[in-house]
Amino acid sequence: MAVRLSASLTGASLLALALPAAAQDHAHHPAPPAATVTAEAQTAPDSPQPHVHTTGMVMPPRQPSLAEVHAGHDMSGEPDPGMAAMDHPMTSALGPWPMTRDASGTSWQPDTSAHAGVHWNNGDWSLMSHAQFNLVHDRQSGPRGDDKTFVSGMVMTSARRDFADGSTLNLRAMLSPEPLMGRAGFPQLLAAGETADGVNPLVDRQHPHELVMELSASFAQRLSDTDSVFAYVGLPGEPAFGPPAFMHRMTGMDSPEAPITHHWLDSTHIVFGVATAGWVHDRFKLEASAFRGREPDENRYDIETPKLDSWAVRASWNPDPQWALQVSYADVVSPEQLAPDENETKFSASAIHTRRLGTTGWWSSTLAFGRKINDEGEPRDGLLLESAIHPDERWTVFARAEQVETDELVPGIGHGHGPLYRVAKASLGVVHDWQIAPHMQFGVGGLYAVNRVPSALKAAYGDDATGTMLFVRLKID
Repeated sequence: MAVRLSASLTGASLLALALPAAAQDHAHHPAPPAATVTAEAQTAPDSPQPHVHTTGMVMPPRQPSLAEVHAGHDMSGEPDPGMAAMDHPMTSALGPWPMTRDASGTSWQPDTSAHAGVHWNNGDWSLMSHAQFNLVHDRQSGPRGDDKTFVSGMVMTSARRDFADGSTLNLRAMLSPEPLMGRAGFPQLLAAGETADGVNPLVDRQHPHELVMELSASFAQRLSDTDSVFAYVGLPGEPAFGPPAFMHRMTGMDSPEAPITHHWLDSTHIVFGVATAGWVHDRFKLEASAFRGREPDENRYDIETPKLDSWAVRASWNPDPQWALQVSYADVVSPEQLAPDENETKFSASAIHTRRLGTTGWWSSTLAFGRKINDEGEPRDGLLLESAIHPDERWTVFARAEQVETDELVPGIGHGHGPLYRVAKASLGVVHDWQIAPHMQFGVGGLYAVNRVPSALKAAYGDDATGTMLFVRLKID
């Protein structure tokens, strides 16, 4: 199986490496901030200009129609020089909004977000691919600490086809090298969830993700310049719950460390079986999912049997281009393999703010709250605040602070849940990237984390439990 993994990742990597020669240089980056327009500015009624307040504030650009978007390219897929002057954003595969609003699954992020990827055309299909690989050395201190060197990351490719009636088909696949790190994952103090052997829970370790993180298809029908309906299916895929998954959030994607709030906010980003239907009006989206509640088992190479036994609903609202807000609820059947008779209800709310800095920089922050409630009605809360600043194409600084209420750090008899503790973690990191080829960057970075536990856990974790990660990475976008 490891041979098949290597072949899959190598093939995908070679495909991505070959893209610059064939790509039409359509990689998306944040556009420069729009200049302020005075109330006296004159525009033609049908020209694609920003809407203007009488105060002089620039409102978001009018979304282009499909005809306008397609008019910017000839049949060969070459960009029309006039298109750049019109400054039309490419639309999402799910509806008439900028592609930059799309995040993991069907979740939203701010319109001002950066959109990584190498884009090219093949006949009627528009394709995109990007990849990131991290080689990480991890050292966690204290009695429960451990050291490990591992590889993490992902390769993602999508293929999209637009039809004359305004409908869009989008196919997406995502692979990860993380099963190579072993079933026990990597050491991370205060993390808990899933299992490495089907018998014992993983505690103070972060589990690896699946070889196949996503195989999904979506179909959207545009109803007007502001409305659309869509359907999304995945095996695996991501249901309509929580903010974008941490490795897809701009605030979290540069950190090699998963949040300890992962199982409160976005652990459902890989479920084996999901079907979502949604309706969008302008900046508001309402969607519902049926999905398999059981988290993936310890075999990270297989495709598990789909079963739609759980459900979720999410409302998303982007009040302006810099903000993305969501609230969601899920009823999850038997999420844990080691506690198959226990169900869970989950609630999440989040706000993401992203602003542009100059022509290539950005600053993004996420505030998210999650609550898990067991069959006895007992809540367990998690809170996350993370931020990342990318002032130019070379540097990124990222930080995260989080707190959870957990009963998994000291498992009870028979691997049941133990005493409830409130623990916290804070981390700060930086990475420097060098452009080594078109669409390819090499980076070197590091992260330092401090952990806070109550006095009852001091003997288990020590007085100064910390974590350090040093990493190098390769990005293709």
